[in-house]
Amino acid sequence: MKLKTLNIALLIAAGFLFQGCTKDFLNVPSKEIVEADDSNEVYQPETFINGVYGMFTDWNYGFAYLGITEIISDNADKGSSATDTGTDKDILDALTYTSTTPSFASTWEHWYKSIGRATQAIEYTENFGLTDEVYKNRLIGEARFLRALNYFFLVRGWGDVTIQDVDLIQRQSTAAVYAYIEADLQFAIEHLPLKSAYEAKDLGRATKGAAQGLLAKVFLYQSKWQDAVNMAQTVLNSGEYSLEPDYATIWRATTDNGRESLFEFQARGEEIAHGIQQYSQTQGARGESGWGWGFNIPSQNLLDAFNAEGDEIRKNATIIFPGETLWDGRRVSPNVENPMYNEKAYSSANAGAGDTDKNIRYLRLGEIYLILAEAANETGNSQLALQNLNIIRSRVNLPAVTVTDQVQLRQAIWKERRLELAFEHDRWFDLVRTRQGEAAMRAAGKNFQERNYIFPIPDRQLIQTPEMTQNTGW
Repeated sequence: MKLKTLNIALLIAAGFLFQGCTKDFLNVPSKEIVEADDSNEVYQPETFINGVYGMFTDWNYGFAYLGITEIISDNADKGSSATDTGTDKDILDALTYTSTTPSFASTWEHWYKSIGRATQAIEYTENFGLTDEVYKNRLIGEARFLRALNYFFLVRGWGDVTIQDVDLIQRQSTAAVYAYIEADLQFAIEHLPLKSAYEAKDLGRATKGAAQGLLAKVFLYQSKWQDAVNMAQTVLNSGEYSLEPDYATIWRATTDNGRESLFEFQARGEEIAHGIQQYSQTQGARGESGWGWGFNIPSQNLLDAFNAEGDEIRKNATIIFPGETLWDGRRVSPNVENPMYNEKAYSSANAGAGDTDKNIRYLRLGEIYLILAEAANETGNSQLALQNLNIIRSRVNLPAVTVTDQVQLRQAIWKERRLELAFEHDRWFDLVRTRQGEAAMRAAGKNFQERNYIFPIPDRQLIQTPEMTQNTGW
């Protein structure tokens, strides 16, 4: 076997040295102290792959990510105290952000760092000398899935972005970035095992179904309707997944990596072990008997949407109200500071602990049904669209949609996505891709402009690379 060494400082910077308490595949001892100049340690390729997963535990997912996916949208308001800006959450909420807004720089840099780690892991694995081709390709498939996911974040937010393998400064077209993502996901589909084929210690790793589901979503964002239909049906027909019978349980610890889950950001949630940093704390109820900072709170606009649909089950599973008693018996004081909080971020065991045990559900079967419904409607197959839309509505005891007019059915599916996936970090991107942004945000009292359909390239990136172009309007 060809052995390769790497300076330990690079591993620390990449986030490779974490200790896991629930996921053995992330169980890389954090207490191990190795001097930065010790370059004689040999690291197995799997260690590098594990470190890419570790990037999902970063503070950026606990705060900046909330700002540019939910607070910016009509689903949420800044929350917290009126005088607490949350660094920039106030201007994200008001749509008065600029190219110097810190949350854009934080997520932009974080996702590019994650991509770099994934590429480094791929190269290391390819050159390490593994003789088990199936195992080697599985590891590479995991890294390529993770790289694709990070590029998907970038292309949805900024459009034309750089592809590190091509050029570090010259931005590539959106179509080229999507083609790159598709190639990574196709490799992952070919080489990753089914979810059921993993041992318990590896539960939470990227799977064939996760790659297929993400590819269906990637096709949806490009309006590749028939491709999205085909890939979503592949996931549904695999027999690997099924809906949780009770919608309210999807975000509880008992369903981590459960029957509905295609991919989650893994948390480990004990001190020393580093969970997703402060994800539950930043969104927890604030004030009397509270357990958090109170950011990213459900908007009145979202509450009105639940009420207009008569959607009590999803409303009560999504929103914490002052004075209510939560499912685990915790009573929310009627005197907390904000009128509503995000229940999908609530952790029963950790509550306001800095290191949360809260897995973030990134992709689940409920969304696959809605991807299939939307894409089928766009191909003119209203019956297939209705069948899958109504499976989702049936779970939460809502009446079946019967309209077959394509325009009306499209609106019904878009509305269903909002209610089903509220606070799952896709609302803003849905508004952008469906061009609903201006109407939806103006209805929420926000001054949306054409330039808001795309994020500004962070100013500090342009200072470092002045040859890089800025997005139109910024």
